[in-house]
Amino acid sequence: MVVIVDDDPAVRASLQFALEVEGYTVHAFATGEELLEAEPPLNGCLVLDFKIPGLNGLQLLDRLRARGHELPAILITSNPTPATRENAARAGVPIIEKPLLGSTLSDAIRAALQPYPKR
Repeated sequence: MVVIVDDDPAVRASLQFALEVEGYTVHAFATGEELLEAEPPLNGCLVLDFKIPGLNGLQLLDRLRARGHELPAILITSNPTPATRENAARAGVPIIEKPLLGSTLSDAIRAALQPYPKR
């Protein structure tokens, strides 16, 4: 499953379509608050736009983690600032810059969903 949070309806719809074609079950939301209120079953991977109304993508991730959701996440954004890059790195979240070209996002989702190597 992939959960998308992006306030741009065209981006949200195109990501949902592309990921469903790849075989993923996709739940898409316009804001973090919508996701938090809906409380869908969360497993798989989060794809969070950084610049959304209300909570930004990293704030949303903090809220989800505070609720016990430890899903892998990917942050999508245009022109991330050094502070955004630092905060994402601290949260263990890769950034994929918009525009999303080729298979960059789907490759990142596949990598995020790979089981951690056994030690």
